[in-house]
Amino acid sequence: MDGRAARIDALFAETIRAHEVSRAMAAGPILEAVDALLATFGRNGKALIFGNGGSAADALHFAAELVGRFERERRGLAAVALPADTSVLTSVANDYGFERVFARQVEALGSAGDVAIGITTSGASPNVLAALVAARSGGMATIAFTGRDGGAVGRAVDVHVNVPHASAARVQEVHRTLIHAVCELVEAAV
Repeated sequence: MDGRAARIDALFAETIRAHEVSRAMAAGPILEAVDALLATFGRNGKALIFGNGGSAADALHFAAELVGRFERERRGLAAVALPADTSVLTSVANDYGFERVFARQVEALGSAGDVAIGITTSGASPNVLAALVAARSGGMATIAFTGRDGGAVGRAVDVHVNVPHASAARVQEVHRTLIHAVCELVEAAV
């Protein structure tokens, strides 16, 4: 096996280890997240989902699975990916600063009884934290998908789904699995 092939093998092994560690602790927080979403959708509420970079892409994916479908036909579920609107992002960043790009949208679009879902591989994204604080102030349930030790974001939410790994890439890989688990369980219950 040449060096590149060995690196590919090592990446798979590291990803599997990250999944195994997360698997041992995921059931409780995932079920809490599912219950929060089901309660929100049962009241005709919505999910506001946000993150930066790769986590922004995960937010868009998460919202798409809820609005469209995951694996079976069912009614659409109200979910909005806050990183999707570049006009809003850039105007809020310009007028209020990048730290407010999600909080301002939570204030404008969220209602008591909705759920806000922040995704951050570090657990330290100031704009994700600000949005979750705004959500909580607005009477919304709060969920965070984090990495590392969860940081300030993990400590600020009602439901904390943590992947205890330092690599953003490995955390994102496990986040995708966890998001799919949430979508599957929500879809099975609606």
